[in-house]
Amino acid sequence: MKQLALDIGLATGPTLSNFFAGPNVAALQHLQLWVGEKALASTRSPVPTYLWGPTGSGKTHLLKAVREALREQGASSRHGVGWMDASTLEPPEYNEAWSVVLLDDVHLYTAQQQQSAFNWFVNAQSQQRGVLAAGEWPPTELKLREDLRTRLGWGHVHGLEVLDESARRGVLRRAADARGVFLSDEVMDFMLTRFSRDLGSLMELLELLDGYALQSKRAITIPLIKAMMEDSP
Repeated sequence: MKQLALDIGLATGPTLSNFFAGPNVAALQHLQLWVGEKALASTRSPVPTYLWGPTGSGKTHLLKAVREALREQGASSRHGVGWMDASTLEPPEYNEAWSVVLLDDVHLYTAQQQQSAFNWFVNAQSQQRGVLAAGEWPPTELKLREDLRTRLGWGHVHGLEVLDESARRGVLRRAADARGVFLSDEVMDFMLTRFSRDLGSLMELLELLDGYALQSKRAITIPLIKAMMEDSP
């Protein structure tokens, strides 16, 4: 059977508390300490942080989790946090109201995005504002303009790893137990071989299965998963 990928995000939203760190505990602890400071630019460390790792290692989850944590602390106005990713085709000008700058998928930035990212970085640093960025490669391997590449790498740098299959199974099992849902080994095998192995997609799949099972008043089995996919638009 062709492997399916779910192009959907976590319905509950990424948070630092629902990030399963595994081998990435150092990066998680660093960010927990960073966002744990008061959301004032005068108290948060302005030293930039750069996260790098392959797809599925949790980079975007962590950046969005930091954004949510800052919003909960008071940077919740619409312009409180500067955010740019590869889909930001026309980046806005730097806003002095931003408490931090978050740059995701920097390895994919166009020349225009790189110019804006450099401008954001310089302005944030001049105002002692934090910068958190993420990309697929370590700073030395980024194919970016040199002034941006070197700035991304001069602060805290954390490499992230994708969870192995055993860890993904453990996360799924704990998440299912928390919902009061039983996942047999056969169902787990099916989920891990027929769908995207990205942990975020697996968590969303579990949530969808739980809802579908409750609605149809059936246990989660392989036939139920197939029926849900057939019913999906």
